[in-house]
Amino acid sequence: MEIALVAGRLFVTHGPRATRAEDIAQAAGVAPRTFYRYFATKEEAIGPLFGAGTERWAQAVREAPAALSVPQALEHGARHVLTPGDGVSQGALDWARTLFRLAEESPGLLRVWAERCLMSERALAQALASRGAGPADSPETRFTAAVASAAVRVAFEIWSAGDAPADGPSGPAELAVRNLEALRDFPWNGADS
Repeated sequence: MEIALVAGRLFVTHGPRATRAEDIAQAAGVAPRTFYRYFATKEEAIGPLFGAGTERWAQAVREAPAALSVPQALEHGARHVLTPGDGVSQGALDWARTLFRLAEESPGLLRVWAERCLMSERALAQALASRGAGPADSPETRFTAAVASAAVRVAFEIWSAGDAPADGPSGPAELAVRNLEALRDFPWNGADS
């Protein structure tokens, strides 16, 4: 994660184009060969930063109170990882917003974002399976995870594009909850809505 943090800081400070993999390696205190052992490109170095929030969301859904239905557990998880002071700091959300804005301008970073979103769907499918929504590798559970992930991802992306504070009605958590509520008639694998 240290290399990812250094890469993120350098991308924010100097921009993705002006930041070389060698710059990231030097700032992280590793040899370029070590950097390339873990990352094929400089953009891949921030993958762990993009993945941290999505992994926390899947974990929050998995650990939501057992009495919650699947839609309620998804909402619980979204609020947990997108509300400042709950499961994430204001600074972390601002940092994620900045990195996403950089990704929109960099095909390499946007590819890393998309890959982490796909990984998130798979982690969420596992979390849903642990809640009795069906086998994680079933088409229904994978589709459910993709729909829920898209609802939360789009909320984060919309929030990131603007200047609204992270808390309040235009924050990422509230946008995510509204997106999930719009899916109230979605057949969450037969789970109670």
